[in-house]
Amino acid sequence: MIKQLDMGKFEEYISQFPVYEYRILDTKGIQVRERVRTICSQECERFGTTWACPPAVGSLEQCRDRISRYPQAVFFSSVAEVSDLMNMEEMLSTRHQHEKITEEIASFLQEQGFSVFTLSTESCDICQECTFPQGKPCRHPEKMHPCLESHGVVAAEIVEEQQMEYNLGGNTILWFSMVLFRQE
Repeated sequence: MIKQLDMGKFEEYISQFPVYEYRILDTKGIQVRERVRTICSQECERFGTTWACPPAVGSLEQCRDRISRYPQAVFFSSVAEVSDLMNMEEMLSTRHQHEKITEEIASFLQEQGFSVFTLSTESCDICQECTFPQGKPCRHPEKMHPCLESHGVVAAEIVEEQQMEYNLGGNTILWFSMVLFRQE
């Protein structure tokens, strides 16, 4: 018998957080796009510098396979407000609250008997200096979550398909994460 997520319990649990919207997805519908990885390699300063980004996360095919091992996912957003959207430091400082929520949701799913894999925002910044460039193992593999884009996932496509909000206007930011889960 396949274990199902108890939606009543999940909704009660998730309601304690400032989650703006969420959807339970069938991972068969998640598209993995090469173009996202091209943007990573050409435009992101974190490319090749961290375990949470390409090429450390593996090939696009390996990422697609990793995602497919989990039949369902919770895809969700949280809102943060800043005084100035052009202030990158202030904007990025709001990400930590979203990451805490992501950790809590993943922990809840594990407590319910599911195995999880988390894709989150941006690139990992747990350590001041990542060990990847030195060819050493990640210091915190249990805490490090690759970003959605590292796996070729385009959050905007999921948002549109699921009829979710992507931009609230004003000085608000929507952060997105995905916690994939399967029966253990």
